[in-house]
Amino acid sequence: MEKDEKLLLALAEDKARQRDNKNILTHTGFLSMAEQVLLERTHPAGLFFGGHDDAERRMLVFLPDWLDEVPEDGPVCVVRATLPKGSPKLTHRDYLGSLLALGIDRSVLGDILVHEDGADLLASADMADYLVQHYVQAGRASVSCEKLPLSQLKQAVYEIKEVRDTVASLRLDSVAASMFSLSRGKAQEAIMQGLVAVNNRQVLKPDHFLEEGDKVSLRGKGKAVLTQVGGKSRKDRDCIVFQRYC
Repeated sequence: MEKDEKLLLALAEDKARQRDNKNILTHTGFLSMAEQVLLERTHPAGLFFGGHDDAERRMLVFLPDWLDEVPEDGPVCVVRATLPKGSPKLTHRDYLGSLLALGIDRSVLGDILVHEDGADLLASADMADYLVQHYVQAGRASVSCEKLPLSQLKQAVYEIKEVRDTVASLRLDSVAASMFSLSRGKAQEAIMQGLVAVNNRQVLKPDHFLEEGDKVSLRGKGKAVLTQVGGKSRKDRDCIVFQRYC
């Protein structure tokens, strides 16, 4: 086991112990998908929470006996970054790069949901005031920030493209290659590097078989949903339809 993994396990164990001893809500920072897989095995009683149902980056939250769910004023809040009128739309990479340039640790930042006039940042509640005061520029554009409750979260805006294709099989490497315009070898490499998730869970096996309705995401490339599987082509390949979110 790597040193970073041991530290993460120790942190989670400490948070669980604090919850038990003080009967209070405790939590880790935001976790990558690989970190979530690691802690899911060791802390099945914890709750993964990222601020919205489709969150990829999530905290492991330990609820006390007197709470049934994460409260609205809990460990995650929304920081809305708004662009001036007429500014060009920025990408996820623009926002993340400018946030990390402030020296902010990735563990205090959850998902970044980009929309037409800015982005909603899921952030640790104790980091929100700092972001409101100091996050003033993303890329070459100025931004103004405000702290909001989770109930006001705006979902990301995507351009959705429907694609029909045929694949050699419904294996993850084959379908991901089609979804993200990669060679099958490149898709296999990305999967084994931990860059691919199915339904928000990291999958490391290229031969994992997909089913209709599965959502596949590739870090840095976006996500796609396998909406239809049906029939064989004349060359005995599987016919699929998927929606690509750009």
